[in-house]
Amino acid sequence: MAGAGKHQYTLGELAEHVGAQIQGDASIQISGVGTLAGADAHQISFLTNTKYKPQLASTRAGAVILHEKMREDSPVPALVVSNPHAAFALIAQLFDTTPAVATGIADTAVIASSAKVGANVALGHHVIIEDDAIIEDDVVIGANTVIGKGAKIGKGSVINPNVTIYHEVKIGARVTVHSQTVIGASGFGYANDKGRWIPIPQTGSVQIGDDSQIGASSSIDRGAMEDTIIGKNVIIDNQVQVGHNCIIDDHSCICGATGIAGSVHIGKHVIIGGGVGINGHIQICDNVQVTGYAMIVQDITEPGVYSSGQPAMKNRDWRRTTVRLNQIGSLYDRVKSLEKAQHDSGSNDK
Repeated sequence: MAGAGKHQYTLGELAEHVGAQIQGDASIQISGVGTLAGADAHQISFLTNTKYKPQLASTRAGAVILHEKMREDSPVPALVVSNPHAAFALIAQLFDTTPAVATGIADTAVIASSAKVGANVALGHHVIIEDDAIIEDDVVIGANTVIGKGAKIGKGSVINPNVTIYHEVKIGARVTVHSQTVIGASGFGYANDKGRWIPIPQTGSVQIGDDSQIGASSSIDRGAMEDTIIGKNVIIDNQVQVGHNCIIDDHSCICGATGIAGSVHIGKHVIIGGGVGINGHIQICDNVQVTGYAMIVQDITEPGVYSSGQPAMKNRDWRRTTVRLNQIGSLYDRVKSLEKAQHDSGSNDK
């Protein structure tokens, strides 16, 4: 939008930025974002969850972002949109105060003579760019990060400090990788010979599509022979393990502490909740949502919501439920015996 990079915008400018209808004074000045309960007169907030609707009546925010269905409930000026959360995200980006990962090329950065570094690249202290690596224009790489031999980092990507990107990994444009993440380490491939584990060289690589985000302390293993592939606009949370030869298609979301074994194919627009475990060689179709702490052990072929985790309950209730679960086997046997006795009795009556 015109004037991007300013620290203050009129409500009218923000409305133009997100394509919103304005309700109230378009000239008020907004200089930040905040919650409904905590925002002041110079901040804008948003409402999507009806759980927080009571806070709208007493908010001191200068303006709010909300859906058409709630516009009559707002006591302050509003931006009316079909997706308040998305509009809030776009506006929050304008006020982002996160410092630059790196500025310029530090004198301690090490760049191999055969590497290619584009225009307007920033490299933090002790960054290492190995032989034949390609760093495209406008890339920012934080301190102590290693870009392996033959790796490619696409235009406008941001690699935070202390990331390791192994050889031949290909990362698309505008990708963000957060600290302590490892991309392209060897997949977990071994053969067993009479109890002795023999490593299988992992000769594939990793490809990550444009506009994807990889959280902190996550691992994406390289493929055994073919590449591990992360699609476009995929978001992966912190502490996620992606095994070798996995494919995660465009616009999918993997939440924190999820473990994905090798050769899993996850479709488009899939949301995997936190702490989920996915067995190897599983296929999950498009438009699936898996709730937190589920265990996926077979293919999912129909869109929908899938669950298997057991929600927490009071300890005494859990103990009682566990005892009853342990009795299911004997109860089943008793029912089968009763059914057999009833059947035999009926046969005798005939």
